[in-house]
Amino acid sequence: MEKKELVIGNLRVRIPVIQGGMGVGVSLSGLAGAVAAAGGVGVISTAQIGFREPDYDENPLACNLRAVGKEIKKARQLADGGVIAVNIMVATQDYEEYVKAAVEAKADLIISGAGLPIQLPKLVEGSDVKIAPIVSSKNALAVIAKYWKKKFDRLPDLVVIEGPQAGGHLGFTRTQIEEYTEEEYDKEIVKIIELAGEIEAQYDVSIPVVVAGGIYSKEDMEHYLALGANGVQMGTRFVTTVECDASDSYKQAYINATKEDIVIVDSPVGMPGRAIRNEFLERVKNGERFMDKCRRCISTCKPQSSPYCISRALINAVKGNINEGLLFCGSNAYRAKRLETVREIMEEFDIWQ
Repeated sequence: MEKKELVIGNLRVRIPVIQGGMGVGVSLSGLAGAVAAAGGVGVISTAQIGFREPDYDENPLACNLRAVGKEIKKARQLADGGVIAVNIMVATQDYEEYVKAAVEAKADLIISGAGLPIQLPKLVEGSDVKIAPIVSSKNALAVIAKYWKKKFDRLPDLVVIEGPQAGGHLGFTRTQIEEYTEEEYDKEIVKIIELAGEIEAQYDVSIPVVVAGGIYSKEDMEHYLALGANGVQMGTRFVTTVECDASDSYKQAYINATKEDIVIVDSPVGMPGRAIRNEFLERVKNGERFMDKCRRCISTCKPQSSPYCISRALINAVKGNINEGLLFCGSNAYRAKRLETVREIMEEFDIWQ
């Protein structure tokens, strides 16, 4: 296989691995900086990024926007010149404010999914930041590319294809998740890659494509590179690293999980999600309600009827209060057997060394 860097505009990534953005607090500056320093793209999730700020409960939005700049700055200090990106969900309340904060803090790349980031080019105008939509179908990429080109004379600098094996909130119905087959997913990936190639040829641009969802090993990456992808995005594998920003208890929950412990849940924000079965989920299943206040996370949440605040549940988990928290994970979380370092993982994926 020919050795190729992942090239995103003027950004050169030695190992074609993007670390998935994992909120709340799982991928902050520690993990992102380490991945960037090791030759990949480190990604900070902006989802409730300011939860550690002292006034978070009173002013969640202000704390989150403040923390965007802080975390990007800290990641830069660790990154040794590597690429630092942020993941910002389109469904986030005050989405535009988060994008502006990331641009102001000089992120290299903004990756955006959980909805179509139709207005993203407008929000980064006048900056050097690269932009990447997350899509799950050829049609989604076609809509974004057509609209961006017509409205802003801009095309994606990178495309992330995310499949139903990913962790956290999923852009698929329960039926689609349950009926998923690798063969069908591979066919859709090839269609998206072919469309990206057609857009490249038509407008004389470069649009690298990376595949996300269920990637855990070097063999997984080689499979998608053989289909024509330029790289992969991987989240779950990085959770059980020394550098991951989550608590030790959070990481141990992954290590302890069996395949049967990984379940699809109904999120309060109206999307299915993948998580590790625990005491908290069992109590929710039995009808207990844990909603206390709204922390202005996802726009589709209805606090009056939601069984719990997803932000609070994710914060509890990342801090180590596992039995009162929600542990999002990818389909392969059960494969984690020990803590490892980011550098060990990146050396495994440096298949041309």
